[in-house]
Amino acid sequence: MVRQLIGQSWVIFRHLDGLLSLSEDDNMAASLQLGRQGVLFGLRLSRFNKCSWLRQPCQDRVRGFFQSPWVLDVGPLKVQMPALSPTMEEGNIVKWLKKEGEAVAAGDALCEIETDKAVVTLESNDDGVLAKILMEEGSRNVRLGTLIALMVEEGQDWKHVEIPPPDAAIPAASDADSASTMTPASPSPSPQPKTVTSGPLRLSPAARHILDTHGIDPKLATPTGPRGLITKEDALNLLKKSPAPKAAPAAMTAAAPIPVPSPVPTPAAPPPPPGSRPNIPPLSVPGKPGGPGTFTEILATNIRRVIAQRLTESKTTIPHAYASIDCDMAAVMKLRKELAKDQIKVSVNDFIIKAAAVTLREMPEVNVTWSDDGPHPLDSIHISVAVATERGLITPIIRDAANKGVQEISATAKVLAQKARDGKLLPEEYQGGSFSISNLGMFGISGFSAVINPPQACILAIGTSRPELRLNEDDQTLRTQQLMTVTLSSDGRLVDDELASRFLDKFRANLEQPQRMALA
Repeated sequence: MVRQLIGQSWVIFRHLDGLLSLSEDDNMAASLQLGRQGVLFGLRLSRFNKCSWLRQPCQDRVRGFFQSPWVLDVGPLKVQMPALSPTMEEGNIVKWLKKEGEAVAAGDALCEIETDKAVVTLESNDDGVLAKILMEEGSRNVRLGTLIALMVEEGQDWKHVEIPPPDAAIPAASDADSASTMTPASPSPSPQPKTVTSGPLRLSPAARHILDTHGIDPKLATPTGPRGLITKEDALNLLKKSPAPKAAPAAMTAAAPIPVPSPVPTPAAPPPPPGSRPNIPPLSVPGKPGGPGTFTEILATNIRRVIAQRLTESKTTIPHAYASIDCDMAAVMKLRKELAKDQIKVSVNDFIIKAAAVTLREMPEVNVTWSDDGPHPLDSIHISVAVATERGLITPIIRDAANKGVQEISATAKVLAQKARDGKLLPEEYQGGSFSISNLGMFGISGFSAVINPPQACILAIGTSRPELRLNEDDQTLRTQQLMTVTLSSDGRLVDDELASRFLDKFRANLEQPQRMALA
């Protein structure tokens, strides 16, 4: 009976499709015929419903047939690892905020992802149900574009969602490790495969690792994955067709019988002298105290790796120039005490941020960045302030600092610093700065030189204030001054020594006379 109903419904669907290609006269006749078949189908279905002994299970089968993805042609919604920062190449899954089977609306938070800058919340772009989590909490080094979860539309059976092949969905580390230990197959007489791919290449992480390890051009592979993706199987098939390395002929000739010379005893290496360290120290066992000469391997986080990469890039590609100056902080200290009487609490760093922003507005030739084409002047003044966190150093941005008051700068800096320590900064809160400030004065550092944050041109290093006796040139008397050393690290391609000196001189004037900043 079920087969008859399905066959009858299929006939009706075919008649509906045929109506679109008929003329008006034929449409009338076809409509009457289709209506008659529909009435007969309804009578059979009502008679079928009266069968109580197979009513419920068969209704479920018919309903499941018409609602199945095979009939509706509806697949799962893929949730992939997105690029949450311009320099992000991979991320870590910190925590899932939704469970499998839970309804998800567009804009709902799905999970927390640790990028190379901070921990960012991934929001859903679609409505539906979270069907399957492919990357569990704690998954590390997940490449961009990797499938991390699957969603289905509301009303679909999320428990039986079809999971894509592992090569295109989950780039497991074990696949890469196993691929790296594979040996190339014996050389075959097949000719070199021709290039079959065109346009931008799309490779799975396992395929990329195999091809890079053996030095094979990815354009020679024939993609079989979705949307032209080169999978692990494609890379392995290409590896079998490629010629073997040069060491293969030597192995073939070794099969011939050749006389084996008698083994010559080799002299044993002399033992190391007592007290000397081994060339390669052994790895210590986790959970046990390390012995002498051992070391403990500590995995670097994404943020630490990116910091190391950018510091190396800065010091090797940017010609750093340094200039220092001492600023008298007496006026700022006095103004802070007066504001504290009115319950307005601001820090010395807030005055420094304001003075740097005002100086950049007075000298726009310093407010530039370096690009491949050369200097790039900036229209906005966004100050990046270095904040030390457990994950590493990050620079949240105080936007349009020149037009903000010191009190507003103080409130913004406190909020951004707390969000940075909690790892809750949004991408727009730490991207796009034009000038950086790093202050180590609270740690008692008298002065230091900071590394430029590319593509910016300068960074200002602030030391602690210290009392010093200075000779007053007016009356030739000694007086105590609160001096603070400021060091400017500048990109020699953009800011030469003369321009850096003028910038520091004007910065000192603005800081020593805070009223200038209100008039500038």
